[in-house]
Amino acid sequence: MEGFLFQATIYLAAAVIAVPIAARLGLGSVLGYLAAGILIGPVLGLVGAETKDLQHFAEFGVVMMLFLIGLELEPRALWDMRHKLLGLGGLQVGVSTLALMGIAMLYDQPWGVALAIGLTLSLSSTAIVLQTLSEKGLMQTAGGRSVFSVLLAQDIAVIPMLAFLPLLAVTLPVAMVSPDGSITVDNGADAGHGSGHGDGHGNSPADAAFTFIDSLPAWGVTLVTIGAIAGIIIMGVFFTRPVFRFIHSAKLREMYTALALLIVVGISFTMMLVGLSPALGAFLAGVVLASSEFRHELETDLEPFKGLLLGLFFITVGAGINFELLASDFVIIFGMALVVILVKGIILFALGRMFKLRGRDQWLFALGLAQAGEFGFVLVSFSVTTGVMPDNVAETLLLVVALTMLITPLLFILFDVISKRSNDATVRPPDDEIDMEGPVIIAGVGRFGQIVNRLVQASGFETVVLDHSPDTIAVMRRFGFKAFLGDPTRPDILRKAGLADARVLVVALDDRKAARALVTYARAQRPDLHIVARAHDRTDVYHMYQAGADDIVREMFDSSLRAGRYVLENLGLTEFEAAEAQRIFYHHDRMSVRELAQLWRPDVAPADNKAYVARAKELEKDLETAFLNRADEEEKKQA
Repeated sequence: MEGFLFQATIYLAAAVIAVPIAARLGLGSVLGYLAAGILIGPVLGLVGAETKDLQHFAEFGVVMMLFLIGLELEPRALWDMRHKLLGLGGLQVGVSTLALMGIAMLYDQPWGVALAIGLTLSLSSTAIVLQTLSEKGLMQTAGGRSVFSVLLAQDIAVIPMLAFLPLLAVTLPVAMVSPDGSITVDNGADAGHGSGHGDGHGNSPADAAFTFIDSLPAWGVTLVTIGAIAGIIIMGVFFTRPVFRFIHSAKLREMYTALALLIVVGISFTMMLVGLSPALGAFLAGVVLASSEFRHELETDLEPFKGLLLGLFFITVGAGINFELLASDFVIIFGMALVVILVKGIILFALGRMFKLRGRDQWLFALGLAQAGEFGFVLVSFSVTTGVMPDNVAETLLLVVALTMLITPLLFILFDVISKRSNDATVRPPDDEIDMEGPVIIAGVGRFGQIVNRLVQASGFETVVLDHSPDTIAVMRRFGFKAFLGDPTRPDILRKAGLADARVLVVALDDRKAARALVTYARAQRPDLHIVARAHDRTDVYHMYQAGADDIVREMFDSSLRAGRYVLENLGLTEFEAAEAQRIFYHHDRMSVRELAQLWRPDVAPADNKAYVARAKELEKDLETAFLNRADEEEKKQA
């Protein structure tokens, strides 16, 4: 017990110290966890042989991560990804395997060993890449979605790889020393036989289940596998709701956590029982439950476990690095790691271009997947067990895999540098030819502009909608709204949209500077034009006021007023009284903003502007007086 507590203290302390430092330096949490593992393992020697056993437990974090990712994907979205899964993902695994196999054969490795090396190194790190993409907010970009598609295809590909590797054992003669000292050579024909669940089975129910599966003929195993997958889908669709209601009746918060863990652990065991990847099973279950009303509950309960287990996994990777072997052949091993990254990076870059990724997305795709992955450890271990790969090759390969994973956070830093220098030079389609004019021009159709557009069009008026985002325009057209791709701040675009004859211009751009520039230009061209402008806050209101906007709408102002009215109603005011309070506050605030705009100075912070602060205090007192006068009037009416 004391030893367990000591080890737990070491691992947790290393994470608590190293990860915040790495994050503060901009290196990301993954590199911090890896550095923590190196520190407590090879450097200080505080942890030892238990690291490998702990790594098997920590790999469960990858399973949880895929389950949570599955919760974000509805089955229809997964079906929409089928072309990237089969095309982009399949090509990446196939081409990378052949290229790396060829390099291994150049270094005199038998073709069977070389193929096993190629398969192992073709996979990328699901854990590191997805964690980093999530931290950097890149999951929803075109490059991030392509990366996820390939990672998912790789996870699926692990299943046939594990089934195929034992067949390669016949190509590797394995020398064995018998007790009498004689040497015999086994051609590996029997190396692939065995359950893969251990050297033997005990008497536990789990062992009995594995023994039963092993005893089935091939067609029986296939039926059981299909049945297991179908069972997961049926359970997710039909039994999740009543089970959650049953748990809810206990009114114990920890039961939700227990149920979430039961779902993931039970599915993982079921997948292992039929010889499939637990990660794949967990992902499938997540997809099935993606449309469930309990999705957010599951995410909340599992997120802390996922984060801790993934962190523990990265620590064990760092702690398990054989620095003695690395030190003896550092140049060669490090060079191998760089070759793997370079070869995969070139292949990924070419595939990205083939599948129409450009600019930042293409670089993200190439650099994000250029490393080897955690499933490489599984395949290497399995290759040794089945006699496909000799121990000395396996040890070197494990170091190469670990080094590429260590280098991965640096590749993301390189991506950030390239992104900044490229200035988002992603190829975009040409601007549309604007073939209509209308009384209202709406510049920018995000969540703000689209509501304005729908209201105006529903009232029977035509609008000319402009936006510089191809994705936004595509979504608008998908829902039946006519919109034009083009930069609304360009004079030629505005001229074609009918600025000369328009009655109202709505400026709803996300970019504050671009919005101010548009208002300034439009006011100079059309002094009589009515300009309605979106503003982010009061400071933005003052900028827009000086630029010449007529009506300025703060993003959160009206919604905040409505929320405040709901608060007053639930505190005992009638709907009329709450609405009156809202009306008084609204008119007073508009008047205050107009007065304070006269005193506001862009070169001085509002808190340092004495005249602004003094008038703001006076106006706040006026607001209190207005509410007191309203209360007095109500009392007089009631009297």
